[in-house]
Amino acid sequence: MPHSAASQSLADFIQASPTPFHAAASLAARLQAAGYRQLDERDEWSLEPGGRYYVLRNQSSLIAFSLGQPGALDNGLRMIGAHTDSPCLRVKPQPELNRHGLWQLGVEVYGGALLAPWFDRDLSLAGRVTCRDDQGQLHNLLLDFKRPLAIIPSLAIHLNRDVNSGFAVNPQTDLPPVLAHSIEPNRDLRALLASELHSRHPDHGPLQVLDYELSFYDTQAPALVGLDGDFLAAARLDNLLSCHAGLQALLDSDGQQACLLVCTDHEEVGSASCCGADGPFLEDVLRRLLPDDSQRIRSIQRSVLVSADNAHAIHPNYADRHDGNHGPQLNAGPVIKINSNQRYATTSETAALFRHLCQQVDVQVQSFVVRSDMGCGSTIGPITSSRLGVRTVDIGAPTFAMHSIRELAGVRDVEYLHRVLGAFLNCERV
Repeated sequence: MPHSAASQSLADFIQASPTPFHAAASLAARLQAAGYRQLDERDEWSLEPGGRYYVLRNQSSLIAFSLGQPGALDNGLRMIGAHTDSPCLRVKPQPELNRHGLWQLGVEVYGGALLAPWFDRDLSLAGRVTCRDDQGQLHNLLLDFKRPLAIIPSLAIHLNRDVNSGFAVNPQTDLPPVLAHSIEPNRDLRALLASELHSRHPDHGPLQVLDYELSFYDTQAPALVGLDGDFLAAARLDNLLSCHAGLQALLDSDGQQACLLVCTDHEEVGSASCCGADGPFLEDVLRRLLPDDSQRIRSIQRSVLVSADNAHAIHPNYADRHDGNHGPQLNAGPVIKINSNQRYATTSETAALFRHLCQQVDVQVQSFVVRSDMGCGSTIGPITSSRLGVRTVDIGAPTFAMHSIRELAGVRDVEYLHRVLGAFLNCERV
């Protein structure tokens, strides 16, 4: 896929995926259009040889798999792992604030968000709403207002003259967005949600909102930036870039090998949930694909997981934050992430396999090791590797501004990652 086409496809995916619920739905829609059949974990599964399937859990995590040619499962799975969630501002259960003539909503910070860029942005609201119709039936409905609904205004520099010397954001007092004047009586978020949902789902009749999981997000669309259009600026590149690359590789695979894509929620908060990487979702699916314990262990030991999550590119203004020999550059290829303390699951064997794949498809490869005097982040790689006992390599596309409301990647890296992951899924031996 050419650089421009790959970046545009990713941009469209990001625009359609403001929350993990929407990301999973976007993945499912593209899989469905490609002939993948949805499975329900509550049903018996009757899997056909060579079949292609996907399953959702919590509407925010997804596993898709292609069974390959007969006997392919016995030769191991080629697995790609990523996550659907990104740091953001989540709406509290009782969020309404009426202060000084303005209506605001209280928010909670989800994950390790870079907070300063959230100020003065045109924000909208999206997520999942659980409601009851007039027949007493419960529905989980996805909602995306799409239009700008809110803003978090900065305090004028005249009222904080030292702001450019450093400003510690207080999430409780500084982040509640402004949505409207409060002079209109009885403003209520649940009533607003019910009205919006009824306009989109009139067949359900009047709806009573019982609960929700809503996030604010930036309405600015992804854009190619730079004199030569070398960079893609967008929200949620961490980690929708990897979800998209894994999806495209799966859809383009030749169908010979047994392949699996797992995109889980809650990575940014530790993955410990029913649908997170530290939960049983992937193990449950693998048990149903390979019910015999001995066969499943043999297959897993012949398998490899590529844990795909963005890497830190060397920032020209802050080059001292990197180890001098391990500063990945934008548009210079995917990054192998290594940590001796097992914050990444890469081994010499799995790193060599990934380097070999990059050589096969003529893609440069880079390495990242955090400075020895700095802490290291982590991914779903060590979690999944330790739970399954599967060989794992942690990799990712190099990016700037990770966990900001707007991140930056290289357009060539988008296509490079897709190309290497495609080679991995079609690889006869791992």
